[in-house]
Amino acid sequence: MKHLKIFSTEDLKMYTSPRKGEIKFGERIGTVNSLETLKESTAKYVIFGIPEDIGVRANLGKSGTKNAFNTFLNAFLNIQVNQFNTPENVLLLGEIDCKNWLIKASHIEDNDPNISAKLHDILIEIDAEVSQLVKTIISLGKIPIIIGGGHNNAYGNIKGASEAISNPINVINIDAHTDLRTTNYRHSGNGFSYAQEQGYLNFYHIFGLHKNYTPDYIFKSMNASKFIDYTLFDDILSDTIAIQSYKEALNQISKSAFGLEIDCDAISGFPSSAQTPSGMSLETIRQCIAESITHNTCHYLHICEAKPSEYYPTGKAISYMVSDFIRQQ
Repeated sequence: MKHLKIFSTEDLKMYTSPRKGEIKFGERIGTVNSLETLKESTAKYVIFGIPEDIGVRANLGKSGTKNAFNTFLNAFLNIQVNQFNTPENVLLLGEIDCKNWLIKASHIEDNDPNISAKLHDILIEIDAEVSQLVKTIISLGKIPIIIGGGHNNAYGNIKGASEAISNPINVINIDAHTDLRTTNYRHSGNGFSYAQEQGYLNFYHIFGLHKNYTPDYIFKSMNASKFIDYTLFDDILSDTIAIQSYKEALNQISKSAFGLEIDCDAISGFPSSAQTPSGMSLETIRQCIAESITHNTCHYLHICEAKPSEYYPTGKAISYMVSDFIRQQ
């Protein structure tokens, strides 16, 4: 894969701040020299990033998600190694190098009426890289943890996972939006539409969907489908109700292989491409993650749409979600 940048232990030192008498994750987490040597690793979880915001821009959203992975690394690699946090089962692979794509996309103005059409071809190339990497990791019996980037990358995750297991995959998406928009051009709002249209997505559940930001044509389409279900955020405002409703949705999804998608737009006050003042708490999301990984049919985790801000500890928040996921071993 020509766009995969594999991290070395030297790369991790750039993010890690050692302290006498303590051990940080960045000092112990595993790395590999190549994809070929990945199969030799005993690690169950493989982390990689997709530092881009091209899909968000194509969906007329706010740019900045390209910075989420770097922000995450600064926090995650400095969590403590202790009796609760053990890095032996985790490997930090690296990132999909999006630099040239970002440069190409930067020549297209946000107010260009044809922005989606012009960014389409770039996103198709990113899709191919994401799907191939996810397929490779899952085919080796490991679980990828993908830090975006925009939610356009859900398509690559679903395609890669589906091809790895030779079957369409189920997905539960914790999100304020469906991302089931029309499939005219690729962007962050139609990854699931494309995956479903092309036969990679089996059963799809949107958890925490907002009534105010879902078009009527999408509601009509979902209501007519046997393969789509949703839980409205407006019906689960209590944390207790939210967790119970999530367990019920998960029991349905987890009967066969599934992927867990988390759009940071669903979290109240979280700096994201479509930040919301009314959403689920980070604590509720963390409980959902803990529930998800207890099912051995969970094949990947994708956290996306985070738009780092100096006014919110974005990297630390994502780090909590990832550490919860890998802790349930």
